[in-house]
Amino acid sequence: MKTTDVFGVDIGGSGIKGAPVDPARGVLTLERHKVLTPKAATPDAVADKVREVTRHFGWTGRPVGVTFPGVVIGGTTRTAANVDKGWIGTDAATLLADRIGAPVTVLNDADAAGVAEMSFGAGRGRRGTVIMLTLGTGIGSAVFIDGQLVPNTELGHLELDGHEAEQRASSKARDDHDLSWPHWARRVQKYLAHLEMLFSPELFVIGGGVSRKAAKFLPLIDGIRAEIVPAALRNDAGIVGAAMAAATAPAPTVPPPVEGPAPAPGPASASAPDSSPAPDRHPATPSGPGPGAAPDSAPDAAADDG
Repeated sequence: MKTTDVFGVDIGGSGIKGAPVDPARGVLTLERHKVLTPKAATPDAVADKVREVTRHFGWTGRPVGVTFPGVVIGGTTRTAANVDKGWIGTDAATLLADRIGAPVTVLNDADAAGVAEMSFGAGRGRRGTVIMLTLGTGIGSAVFIDGQLVPNTELGHLELDGHEAEQRASSKARDDHDLSWPHWARRVQKYLAHLEMLFSPELFVIGGGVSRKAAKFLPLIDGIRAEIVPAALRNDAGIVGAAMAAATAPAPTVPPPVEGPAPAPGPASASAPDSSPAPDRHPATPSGPGPGAAPDSAPDAAADDG
């Protein structure tokens, strides 16, 4: 682990995994560590697990990037589809920074994975419209137009056959309904056809834990004009993208030290007039700054996280 490394954490519906990353090369510098997402995935419970992952590597003080499975704006989580609803409106960046003792950048999980794939993986150098999909507990999405991210698209919540798409075509849906690979591939195909009708992409990149089994279902998908490829970084893409975001985030503003209060004046004396000079009504403006690895420990079931 080098001083130039940045830590990335990927929060999923069933697993939370992280590792130090070399953001210049897009690679994990130590094997990732994974823990199970708490069943009651409240902000406090998940923050404790994120701290457990960073402490596994002795990481303190230096930047950390964290992904979240929902809309994230300015470090605040706005939706929570596969975790506790208490996340809605939570200042996740501040919560996690306070918990782990390091500056934290928070972004949507699929956006992070997409940024990594566009920089170092299957989308590198591709222009036009590219859609990254993470098939896991839900379906995450990242849309790029000529390499520029359109954040927080959350296309897994589009309607498909009268249901949210992730209830039909996620990796979890395949497991929950014990679907064969061909049966599930038809569902994924229908979902891709719907996205193609809406966005006309040149490329679909399929990520999430199930991407390591791409040979079992991608060849079964037919009738899609866009190219379909598995994610090159597989299920590490979210970790890498999180670290990349933290590496390029502005340095946190440190507020100036707060000086102690002035001593309270004593009681006025009736026999002696106040001889102190009159207060300066135009004090000088302060010149200081303004305010401002270990192998995976969770079961394989968590590896298909989006």
